[in-house]
Amino acid sequence: MRSHSGGGIAAIPTAPEAIRNADTHYPYRPDSHCYYLSGFPEPEAVVVLVAGRDAGDSRQVLFCRDKNPEREIWDGFRYGPDAAREIFAFDEALPISELGPRLADWTCDQPALYTPLGLYPAWDQAITATLNEVRNRVRTGIAAPEAVVDVRGLIAAMRVVKDREELKLMRRAAEISSDAHRRAMQRTRPGWFEYQVEAELAHEFLRSGAQSVAYPSIVASGPNACVLHYRENNRQAQAPDLLLIDAGCEFQGYAADITRTFPVGGKFSGAQKAVYELVLAAQLACIDAVRPGRPFHDYHQVAERVLAQGLIDLKLCEGTLDAVLESGAYKQFYMHRAGHWLGLDVHDVGLYRVGGESRLLEPGMVLTVEPGCYIRPADKVPEEFWDIGVRIEDDVLVTSTGNENLTGATPKTVADVEAACAR
Repeated sequence: MRSHSGGGIAAIPTAPEAIRNADTHYPYRPDSHCYYLSGFPEPEAVVVLVAGRDAGDSRQVLFCRDKNPEREIWDGFRYGPDAAREIFAFDEALPISELGPRLADWTCDQPALYTPLGLYPAWDQAITATLNEVRNRVRTGIAAPEAVVDVRGLIAAMRVVKDREELKLMRRAAEISSDAHRRAMQRTRPGWFEYQVEAELAHEFLRSGAQSVAYPSIVASGPNACVLHYRENNRQAQAPDLLLIDAGCEFQGYAADITRTFPVGGKFSGAQKAVYELVLAAQLACIDAVRPGRPFHDYHQVAERVLAQGLIDLKLCEGTLDAVLESGAYKQFYMHRAGHWLGLDVHDVGLYRVGGESRLLEPGMVLTVEPGCYIRPADKVPEEFWDIGVRIEDDVLVTSTGNENLTGATPKTVADVEAACAR
């Protein structure tokens, strides 16, 4: 990471551990930027990249916890600097206790310091202390950095395009998540509570080696399917209901994100089938629009047009297609975008617009495609459509020739979904 004048230093911390309550911690998850650069999974770690003015002067250093046999008895294995250097291929690995003085020494005479700003309060204090220490040496002829740059935008730009190893992990996350959705379809019964279905998803995630969910699973039956970020998962599902599941696992840091909607009783009603086939048509049209060189927002506009026309055909919206789109009347039933970047974070980093224009898709980008339709009871809405909520979501990789649906093995057509639900 070089400034315009050459050189520069970057320091990227991982996330601190977080207390859940009393002396109990949340399961630890490293900071995504730090993990992207290092692959190092432990807390109390910082990656330092020193860009010399000559290529041979550059170095990559990891600061991490020392080996501590006594703490390892209580808390488990620690890599320690020696093993971390070898396993994670750093030029150097040093104890985290040495970070303060080393970082100050290395920041001297650097034109710029790149680091996350405003992310973790303790880290902001450490950076302030480092800069103050360097400035205190100015009388000795040392120069302090002229610029302190938030490094997250630079790392985010790197993370948008996935390499081969990242895609290998994402394919595995997609495979496990697909199996979990299929299991939910096969095992769900009328009378089950949503949390029982959630347990089936968790079973498949853990059984297959996923470390955790990528985000809290949404298991939404009946009217709950019309709540976009439903979380309670405590309603008892009945045979006439649709069940919308938005769930994906995290595998070695990388997320999958799948949504499927299926009939609890095993068969779609007429109105449910009509809405489902509309959303499926929109989703397939969206996937077809995901191609290299196309603007990111193109497939969102495809979703709006297909859904708006379908809502007119179902007599849920009135007027011409252009009029419904211009007025936004369709937003009563479809109010979100059609997808987002996917990677180490389920809503992954990366710009959607560059210079005010929609970003062009490139091979290696991964995004979700997830149009939906959510019909709450309302005036002028026929009762047969009430409480029908449908979303269909896949994870799609942009390739050099088009796209690859990473989650395409998950049942999706009406026939395949009903077959997966067969009792």
